[in-house]
Amino acid sequence: MYYIYFSFIFILSGLMFLECKRRRLPKWWAVIVFAAPVTTPYFIVKSRKGQYLPLLTIFLLCFSLVTAGEIFIHSKMKVKYKYAKLPPVTQQLIRYSETLKQTTRRLDKDLVEFEHQSSVHSNIDRLEQTILLISELRHALYDNQAGIKQLVGFVENHRDFFTKKNLQWVYEIKRFYNNRIVVAHFKSLENYLDNFETLLRFCYQNFDAITKVESTIHLKNYDEYYLRYRRAVKSHNRFNVKRIQFQNDFIKRYPEIKAYLPAKRQTEALRLWE
Repeated sequence: MYYIYFSFIFILSGLMFLECKRRRLPKWWAVIVFAAPVTTPYFIVKSRKGQYLPLLTIFLLCFSLVTAGEIFIHSKMKVKYKYAKLPPVTQQLIRYSETLKQTTRRLDKDLVEFEHQSSVHSNIDRLEQTILLISELRHALYDNQAGIKQLVGFVENHRDFFTKKNLQWVYEIKRFYNNRIVVAHFKSLENYLDNFETLLRFCYQNFDAITKVESTIHLKNYDEYYLRYRRAVKSHNRFNVKRIQFQNDFIKRYPEIKAYLPAKRQTEALRLWE
């Protein structure tokens, strides 16, 4: 802390000492500047008289930059050592829980964006864009699952510690994500993404043959892929309704874990691509 500040006042007081020596001014001005740098403008004006403006501007600019730099460093250090006084297990729990919250928010956001942009029309560019969106969404889903696994495993490995500290809410997060309804919901989402991507890739690779009805084989394969996709959508919507009902009841009982669960934005049924 204050590395920039102390370097600045050493240089500033040194320059003031040289200025006092060159202009035969009282050298104790440099001591006052070292003790209270805010007095520097007064001595600049007093020593320079009518020619103080450029030097005063430089000082104010440098002082502002130093202040801003120290504030930035302080905020970074404060975040870094925010939990330094807590036990190591608690610190690790906080890190895992923050990771889970971040990945959950990202998955929520990506799901909403995907739902808004997944109305694919007969346009090969839109097909490609939606395939890329599915890839991004799948990464968000995997990161979220990794965050869940990390936190749940950590809680299980430190059961005695959390029981001793009466941190029951941590177990409720684990219980929520281990529930068969929630597990089935995530699996149905993966299945939906897999089938939708398979359908879109088939359409992308055989776009002309399908749109111009040039091949009955392609149309038959399209119907098969589309049927699988429809089933995946209906299955996910069904499990999503169950997940929402379960989650709402769970939050009523344990409101403190709400931040770690899927957001309310993940409540609408997925639309079918016609």
